[in-house]
Amino acid sequence: MAPAKKRDPRKLLGRPAWITLDGGFAARQCVVADISKTGARITLEEAIALPARLKLAFSRDARTGHICQVVWRRGKSAGVKFVR
Repeated sequence: MAPAKKRDPRKLLGRPAWITLDGGFAARQCVVADISKTGARITLEEAIALPARLKLAFSRDARTGHICQVVWRRGKSAGVKFVR
């Protein structure tokens, strides 16, 4: 039997951030509800279709941030995993 996979500790954040879509041409504001060293839970102002990959940053500058893979979606919220 495989050992239970432990999730990294999450820190409640509630901090405004930006997700960048379409290679940096479309930026949308969001709130990072919580974050860990491997991923985050984000909340958007409205439910939008997110691509499989996006960039998450705490500034609107497309040169900074984490490349993320969306791992789940529920209404206005989504969970992302940091890719690099």
